[in-house]
Amino acid sequence: MTMTERWTPSSWRSKPAKHVPSDYPDMAALGDVERRLREMPPLVFAGEARRLKALLGDVADGKAFLLQGGDCAESFKEFRADNIRDTFRLILQMAVVLTFAGGKPVVKVGRIAGQFAKPRSEPTETIDGVTLPSYRGDNINGQAFELSERTPNPERLMQAYGQSAATLNLLRAFAGGGYADLHNIHRWTLGFVADSPNGARYTELSDKISESLAFMEAIGVNPQTHPDLHRVEFFTSHEALLLGVEEAMTRVDSTSGEWYDTSAHMLWIGERTRQLDGAHIEFMKGIKNPIGVKVGPTMEPDELLRLIDALNPRNEPGRLTLIGRFGSDKIAARLPQLMAATAKGGRSVVWSTDPMHGNTLKAATGYKTRPFDRILSEVKAFIEIARTEGVHPGGVHLEMTGQNVTECLGGARALSETELGDRYHTHCDPRLNADQALELSFLVAEKLKADREAAAPRAAAV
Repeated sequence: MTMTERWTPSSWRSKPAKHVPSDYPDMAALGDVERRLREMPPLVFAGEARRLKALLGDVADGKAFLLQGGDCAESFKEFRADNIRDTFRLILQMAVVLTFAGGKPVVKVGRIAGQFAKPRSEPTETIDGVTLPSYRGDNINGQAFELSERTPNPERLMQAYGQSAATLNLLRAFAGGGYADLHNIHRWTLGFVADSPNGARYTELSDKISESLAFMEAIGVNPQTHPDLHRVEFFTSHEALLLGVEEAMTRVDSTSGEWYDTSAHMLWIGERTRQLDGAHIEFMKGIKNPIGVKVGPTMEPDELLRLIDALNPRNEPGRLTLIGRFGSDKIAARLPQLMAATAKGGRSVVWSTDPMHGNTLKAATGYKTRPFDRILSEVKAFIEIARTEGVHPGGVHLEMTGQNVTECLGGARALSETELGDRYHTHCDPRLNADQALELSFLVAEKLKADREAAAPRAAAV
């Protein structure tokens, strides 16, 4: 490789970049903000990213399960400590359910502290004959249908950095300061979930875990002797869409001498920006963070293998997570050949499923929504196909919130189309509320447990 071909944090600029805004009124002001971001402290550290990669290596080896979830798009308006706490608490609850039934540790990764920008199908939006730029996320422009709001403003990038830093500060306090102690498991139940069928199931599970903890205390196993009972490891992630920001946050690690994107522990590439000759693939090639890539129904096996080899040429466990997003009506036809290709080719990857994006529809009331039964159907199909292909069903990737929103249809409370408008708060795509997300975790756990128990006799026979 010649010097001109060497990767740098800015080498993506020589490649075609889709969904990176180029319509800022003052590009010099954008450049100034990116220079200011280069001078800001890192949001995460290289050692933390290496730790996540090691844990994802366990997932790739079938020894753990990945739970990745959070907001579709974070917003400035809903930035409150209670909302951060509720999402963190929901992930803890779901992880407990999955660990207890699945019999494996759960790697907890939030779509949080940086998940602002969203690619849009159309660059503009027309309402009542007025055409304005589409809303692309609070770090680019505003949601209100006004020219002043919809005009991209680079100063929003600084506000997003500040919100991400504050969010991470609170998450670290929750994760390491005792809130995540398993002895607090009964206190994690969200108010509106406590009165639901899933709340009762969770309480029953909490009782069992509390009994186990009491026994462990009796034999001398407690947070004082085993500090891991007092804290959890929690990591952040977002889609690496705005490459100017990612470049500005990419630094050389003083320990290893390698480049790490310090905006998040894990970054992923979306379905719309995974072109092999594109800017997003070029950028992700050079950073050493664990990374992900969305894989959809248009992906062919040979293209997937080329993509894997471009992003993970050393075939390192934990480096690359493939996030399937097919739709419940397409997954059975498209996923098996892709999983078979990675298994046959010996590619070390984490296979995860995003059952949200392929199951979006517009209700008769005009709201964009996602039916819970389709989400669950895609997750079940993912697990079944993985087992058939001899691949570990490594994780789930969910758009969800700890808030009591009404955005996805169905679930234990049977949310109907007429109820969508009651608390429809998303800034972009519909999210599972806490009750629906917890219900999904129970159903996934039961499926994983059933598959594990069915596999045990076959393994013993071999």
